[in-house]
Order: sequence, then structure tokens, then C-alpha cells
Amino acid sequence: MTIETSIGLGTGQPYPYQRVELVEPDWTRFPGWKDVTAEEWASVQWQRAHCIKNVKQLRELMGDLLDERFYADLERDQAERATMSMLVPPQMMNTMAPQEPPAGPGSLTDAFYADPVRHYMIPVFSDRRTDFPSHPHATRDSLHEHDMWATEGLTHRYPTKVLAELLPTCPQYCGHCTRMDLVGNSTAVIDKLKFVGKPNDRLGDMLDYLRRSPGVRDVVVSGGDVANMPWPRLEAFLTELLEIENIRDIRLATKALMALPQHWLQPEVVEGMTRVGSIARARGVSIAVHTHVNHANSVTPLVAEATRAMLDTGIRDVRNQGVILNGVNADPHALLDLCFRLLDGAQIMPYYFYMCDMIPFSEHWRISVADAQRLQHAIMGYLPGFATPRIVCDVPFVGKRWVHQLASYDLERGISHWTKNYRTSIEATDPEALSRTYEYYDPIHTLPADGQAWWAEHASLDESALKAAEMAEASRRTAALQAH
Repeated sequence: MTIETSIGLGTGQPYPYQRVELVEPDWTRFPGWKDVTAEEWASVQWQRAHCIKNVKQLRELMGDLLDERFYADLERDQAERATMSMLVPPQMMNTMAPQEPPAGPGSLTDAFYADPVRHYMIPVFSDRRTDFPSHPHATRDSLHEHDMWATEGLTHRYPTKVLAELLPTCPQYCGHCTRMDLVGNSTAVIDKLKFVGKPNDRLGDMLDYLRRSPGVRDVVVSGGDVANMPWPRLEAFLTELLEIENIRDIRLATKALMALPQHWLQPEVVEGMTRVGSIARARGVSIAVHTHVNHANSVTPLVAEATRAMLDTGIRDVRNQGVILNGVNADPHALLDLCFRLLDGAQIMPYYFYMCDMIPFSEHWRISVADAQRLQHAIMGYLPGFATPRIVCDVPFVGKRWVHQLASYDLERGISHWTKNYRTSIEATDPEALSRTYEYYDPIHTLPADGQAWWAEHASLDESALKAAEMAEASRRTAALQAH
């Protein structure tokens, strides 16, 4: 279905707005959780202990509600394609097929195959493309963040901003993770990079660098996911960060606000965030939480409660940075539903939607720049201006660019060209950094026949997955050497 036709129905407007009441789906509909109490569900310890980590645990949860073909499909993906290991908290599992009452053996199979949250959290082999599973230019560190490490885990790409990767784990693993080079456990196809330095040494080096860098004012504290860091250690890091005079903005990156809201509702965390927020306000520093929600079904009352708890600590804002994904939200209705659910239901500000990065085996998720431009156009005018998200392309060696900022675009070959107005940390002596153009590549299957034929002549599409793996390995070796 094209973007134009997908918004062509409505009551007078292409998109008919209707406020929706948030609902926590009934987790007892799954056989493995039929006896789970509300008290257990609210416990972060119970949630972490009952994450779905493999096919065996999914079977124990779902039983015969899923056909054997689904389990076989999943097993094949885990063995041949998955760049992230499986890790899904109960809170997220419960938002899959939420309106489908079980009705006997195999009754949830079709709903699970179609479910948008399942599509990116539990990818199966049949989801992936077999013609172009990886783009020939796909790499495991697609944004070259490791090339720009100022210290281990501290990426200095923008003039005034840095990314601090405090840890390499999350409470949940998204199949499309752009940091699949580092985050999570190794999979059958990806041997993950490991941090070399000890955690305290790495964090100390980050703080020392920021003290020596008065031009840096903005720190994204991420990973991984900060929800996996013991709160006392995270609070200590934030407190030291707040003592650095030039730091004016701090953003905490955590998908767990949606995937594991129970974590952010713990008294220890709420009280700690209140202390951090108080120090920040006294020093004129803005602290915000950035979460990652990709579909409206993920926004439940518990997510709204956790968001309110964070806002009540005095932080400046809670914002969403989602990813545009085919089969999830690459549609104006789905995207506007998500934005209004965030804004109306949970007081989360829609902020950015990134195009999915060029990592291996991600072509089934990615959309073209042209489709991203049409999607941006389609959502304009419905949301308040301050809450209308920008759709951005994270261009390798450049950074975030609004999808309408490209310098030129070869629609036939799917190659867009981009420029930038600053040097990254690896270009201090490069006289052409601000004058050259940088390339980004559309998924080949979205191109016209002539464009696909051009790629067939210039890159062996039959070997594209192998080439992506080879490039990924080269990227990993380079990053490992730099870490030393």
C-alpha cells in the first residue's frame, strides 16, 4: 500500500484524529502467565527474571498458541540472520497481538506474524528479504561511532555534543539496533566487540575528557541502556557530570521507560532522579529522558505512570526517538497514532524518527529517502508544531540530517548526497570535510528495474550478505585496534 492511498480514507480528513484510552493488555491470556498476579507484574525483579531469551522460553510462554512453523522460522533466523540476541521483557511481550483472544492451537500464529512490535523485537527468517538481505555498503558500525571515540565509549561526532556509552547491555534487545556491533551478546553471525577498559576507568576517562573540552555542552548518556546500570553508579556519574561547568544539557537514553517501566517506578530510582533533578535545576542544567517507542501499542498505562514519575522529579522533558521501520510504523496512520498516543496518553514528546541504519540484514526494515520525505509531508499539520517529529537520516560520517536536507538525489540508483557544516573529531585537519559530499543508499529492492540492474553490475547481489559480513568484520577489527 502506498503512502498516498494509506491516508486516503477518513471522515473529512486524510487522518481522522481520535483520542484513545490507554489499556494494559491482559497478560494472563498467555498460558505461561495465566497465574501471574498484578503484584508480580509490577515488580521489576519479576519482569527481569521472566524475560524471553530463547525459543524454548517462548514455547513455555505461548505453548501451542503458535504453530510449529513460527518456532522453526524463528530458530532459522537466530541461526542465520539475527544480529541481536533475543531479550524481550514481559511488559513488551504483552503488547504483541494485544487484541487477539486465544482460541485454541495455532490461533495466535497469524496475529504474531503480523504484529508490529513482534516484527522488530522477535524477527523471523521469513521477515527478511532473500533478494537483498544486506546492502553492499552495510557495516556493523554503520555510523562509524567507534572511529570517533575520544575515549573508549565516548563518541565525539558533533561540535558541541558527545555520546557516552556507559555500558554494552540493555533490558531488551531490538532486532534493528544500530549499535549491534557492541551491544548485547554475540550471535551466530556477529561476534560482538567488547569494551577493554574497566568500567570505572572508562567513566573516569569520559569525565576527564569533558573537563578538558569546554566546547562540549551536551552529553547523551546511553549505552546500551542506562536502565541496566545500578542506580548508585549512574547517579554518581550524573552528579560528577553536573559539576562540569560547560555541561548544560544531559539526556538519559532508555528504551526501558517503555519496555520496562517498572524499573523507573522503583522508589530508589525516583528518589535518585529527584536528587539529580534538584542539582540540575540549581545549576541551570537541563536533564531530559529520551526513550524509544516505535508503535502505539507499546504505550500503556504503566508507561504513562513511569513517565509521570520522571516528570514529577523535576526533569525538563521526556522525549521519544523512534525508528522508521517497514512493517511497524512506516505509514502515516501508524505514525500519527503513535505520536498522539505518546503525547495525549503519556505526555511523551514526539521528537525524532530515524531512518533505520545500514547494518547487515536490515533491508526488510529500511525505507528509501523518497518514502521518508513523503512520510514527513503526510504527518505535517496534525500535531502541534512543537510536537511534530522530524524524520532524519543519520548519514555516515555526517550525522543527523532532516530528510529534506539532501544536496542531490539519484532516484534511479537510490544514492543521495549530503553535506555538512562542521567537522567531526576525526577531521580536524581535513580541508575538504566541509566541501565534499557524503553518500547514503536506499534499499535496492525499492529502486526501479534499471537501478537494480545497475547495482547488479557494480556489486554481486548474490553475495551481498557475505560482503556485508566481511565489511562488518573489518569494521570490528578496526574498532578493536582503536580501543587498545
